[in-house]
Amino acid sequence: MSHVVIRSVPFATSLRAAQGGARELIQRDRARAQKFLAGESAHGPLHVDAHRRRHGHHHKETALTDAATTAPSTIDVSDSGVTYIMQVGVGNPATQHALLIDTGSSNTWIGANTTYKPTSTSHSTGNTVNVSYGSGSMTGKEYTDTVTLGANLVIKNQSIGVASSTQDFQDVDGILGVGPADLTQGTVSNTQSVPTVTDNLYAQGTIPSDSIGISYEPSSTANVSNGEITFGGTDSTKYTGQMNFVPLTTTSPASKYWGINQSVSYGTDNTILQTTAGIVDTGTTLLLLATNAFQAYQKATGATLDQTTGLLTITQQQYDNLQSLLFNIGDVTYELTPNAQIWPRGLNSTLGGDEGKIYLIVSDLGSSFGTGLDFINGFGWLQRFYTVFDTANTRLGIATTAYTDAETN
Repeated sequence: MSHVVIRSVPFATSLRAAQGGARELIQRDRARAQKFLAGESAHGPLHVDAHRRRHGHHHKETALTDAATTAPSTIDVSDSGVTYIMQVGVGNPATQHALLIDTGSSNTWIGANTTYKPTSTSHSTGNTVNVSYGSGSMTGKEYTDTVTLGANLVIKNQSIGVASSTQDFQDVDGILGVGPADLTQGTVSNTQSVPTVTDNLYAQGTIPSDSIGISYEPSSTANVSNGEITFGGTDSTKYTGQMNFVPLTTTSPASKYWGINQSVSYGTDNTILQTTAGIVDTGTTLLLLATNAFQAYQKATGATLDQTTGLLTITQQQYDNLQSLLFNIGDVTYELTPNAQIWPRGLNSTLGGDEGKIYLIVSDLGSSFGTGLDFINGFGWLQRFYTVFDTANTRLGIATTAYTDAETN
């Protein structure tokens, strides 16, 4: 039995002061959401200079690794304030590229800032690559090359886009797309679809399952390595209790992404979002709810819209009375505590906000209930739960962590 050695690659990304602040963050989240609603792949990175910025039965986790002949591999990722970035090597010898990890798109591409250096493993396919995101885009050429994730997760002949033109990617070098492979359709000329890095790791026998596990940890600073992505399984030290799985939704357009069905209640007696389809997405910063649900949440909390940031804000007394948000996913209820509903107060300045205020991470999706994509569980939600994106079994896994009910913000 061969085993891939698990190695971690930590790094930290500096958080600069906001220019557009929370208003730009909200605009980018909504622009990304509009691309999702249109059924297109989307990634709208909030660049550093602007603001670092059906129900189903659950299954046991063992289905991921029962047939495994290799061990899952874990790589550290880092919190850049609003998203996570990983160092990825391309070529042999490898050049390192800082890429945004995105579950909402599936192309992997480089070259926004660091020049691509062809080596003996590089091959030009002659195809063109064009990917448009909620905010930002890239155009370039397709190559196949050796791609290295962490210390020893090596992928041979991985399709990569090499950018000749990019928009809105000032402080990262591209995207590591880990969404469903179907999202690559129409992005590469003469090509039906492109296998993702996870697909190829599995096909080449490097990992035991075509899946990834993602662990985030809440933080009041952005200069820490506090995330981890595990290819081919899960890291059981990063979650508590049982891993529960639900099938991906069949409701379009959420079904094109990592879509699930859920309902949301404010406290135990106030359902603000009936069971509906939406997505879980690493590239969205806030927790976005359909306008009707957002308005119900605002009314229930008594929050007011802050004119400076565009976010909801509450008083200390309102925070003391804040109820948990309860997410019913499959037959399991997940609790987003009051503390998990607020932006880290130590990072208020990154929003362009006031030090003493309390800002909520729940925001308006910008569309009414019934669109087929009525919520996005983004960065703030993902920090409180361990998630598994299981391509092989078309399902999503969720588990609680030591940070689910932590008082960190």
